[in-house]
Amino acid sequence: MVGTDASFLNRCSCSPPICSHFSVPLLNFLPLLVAFLSALHCDNPTMGYAQLVIGPAGSGKSTYCSSLYQHCQTIGRNIQVINLDPAAENFDYPVAADIRELISLDDVMEELGLGPNGGLIYCMEHLGENLDDWLTEELENFLDDDYLVFDCPGQIELFSHIPVLKNFVEHLQRKNFSVCAVYLLDSQFITDVTKFISGCMASLSAMIQLGLPHVNILSKMDLVKNKRDIDDYLNPEPQILLSELNLSMAPRFGKLNKALAELVDEYSMVSFVPLDLRKESSIRYVLSQIDNCIQYGEDVDVKVKDFDPDDPDIGAGSD
Repeated sequence: MVGTDASFLNRCSCSPPICSHFSVPLLNFLPLLVAFLSALHCDNPTMGYAQLVIGPAGSGKSTYCSSLYQHCQTIGRNIQVINLDPAAENFDYPVAADIRELISLDDVMEELGLGPNGGLIYCMEHLGENLDDWLTEELENFLDDDYLVFDCPGQIELFSHIPVLKNFVEHLQRKNFSVCAVYLLDSQFITDVTKFISGCMASLSAMIQLGLPHVNILSKMDLVKNKRDIDDYLNPEPQILLSELNLSMAPRFGKLNKALAELVDEYSMVSFVPLDLRKESSIRYVLSQIDNCIQYGEDVDVKVKDFDPDDPDIGAGSD
């Protein structure tokens, strides 16, 4: 980086062959140029990276975080997993930061007499009110270019219409983090077309609410007994979707079915990547998709062979 404008001009004065190419008006402009470049450098610190792991309760978010942590340890990548679930109890990964140090669901339910759902919403809204304090303080414990993974609670309203996580994401972005939403859906959930459409709409709702790059993952592929049951929904044909919807629903829903099938097909807004945690190749492929979204390691030459989507091990379940 160019030093101060004075030192730069002094170096110019010691180099007649260089300065002789500039006119006096241009030399007068150099201090402004140097000041601009210095300000540009100072206002753009090293970018951090973050995954916001969301999805319905029981979709395997914490298991995903644990497996991702172990995989990154194996490949030598340093990641930090942060718990945002005030009701969590046990972890299979080292917790770098924990929302329960700020507020816990048990305390809220006991002191305010709220139920589990109401108490969790209260906890997350309390988090939203303390982003400038608690979250900022926690982020100061990490390096500027650290890779953070946020393990979120599973109440769907938190990422579908309540703005808590949206505000959380905007706070991270103001801190110069590149953030990707990782939406997990249990593969057992899409055994028929109506469940598949429901899962797509829930994912689309989160995508629109958060306004982030989005990677949708079909979790628990190791539990799928017949992989062919899932294959039809990884690259769905709209006419087949529409036909199955019409067969399973009353005729009056025909126009709605057509609109839903077209939404899934024509806009290509929702697609799923299968994840089998038994296979390192599957975890590696999913991580590569997320890295592409947040431009992690964009200055590193990517070995395409490491992420071959035709690899039969990637995302394969049990037959």
